[in-house]
Amino acid sequence: MTKMTMEEKTTILIVEDDKYISNFIAVSLQKADYRVLVAGSAAEGLFLFSSHHPEILLLDLGLPDQDGLEIIQELRTFSQVPILVISARGQEKEKIEALDRGANDYMTKPFHMGELMARIRVIERSLARMTTQTVETSFTSGSLTVDFEKRLVLVAGQEVHLTPIEYKLLHLLIANKGKVLTHNYILRQVWGYETCDTKSVRVYMANLRRKIEKNTANPQYILTEVGVGYRFADA
Repeated sequence: MTKMTMEEKTTILIVEDDKYISNFIAVSLQKADYRVLVAGSAAEGLFLFSSHHPEILLLDLGLPDQDGLEIIQELRTFSQVPILVISARGQEKEKIEALDRGANDYMTKPFHMGELMARIRVIERSLARMTTQTVETSFTSGSLTVDFEKRLVLVAGQEVHLTPIEYKLLHLLIANKGKVLTHNYILRQVWGYETCDTKSVRVYMANLRRKIEKNTANPQYILTEVGVGYRFADA
């Protein structure tokens, strides 16, 4: 297999003020044949982001000169580059806020490098789909097939009837497969509003699981991110 050239490598920008952590991540990524940029502050990170156009951003929230949540919000005004937050802030509220502001994923320190690499690969698969598919007209994973043009859902070859809300939920999850979707994001996209009451989301997700999952206790497709939201498994 031919080794990738520098131009072909995925460029990952690490914005992290802890030099031990950033060096550890950088060395591990370089060994995996990624091109790595490292910044120790928000200002340096934003400069490298605008000058080098990385494909993926690994972002700490507790930076010395600007809060990482503000950086996410600022970047989302002009860029959709995947953002994977790596932070010591492990509270559910802050995870939800980061995801609601536009982060694609969230990991809490301390973390295992193997899990970080796996999540980066999920992001890369999503990026590859975006470059190879302009409009996805159908989706197949395991026994599940969805024909978006016909609004047809099949499980093991048998048609499954979904309500309009259930279909919108499934379409939203598949369109964002591999990405954590918060309860509020789902409410905005499917119902058109936000509310503190997420009971509707849980009820409809449970109904949808019963219709497409072989084992609802151990779902294959719709995964729960406890206290945060849901994620469609990326095969």
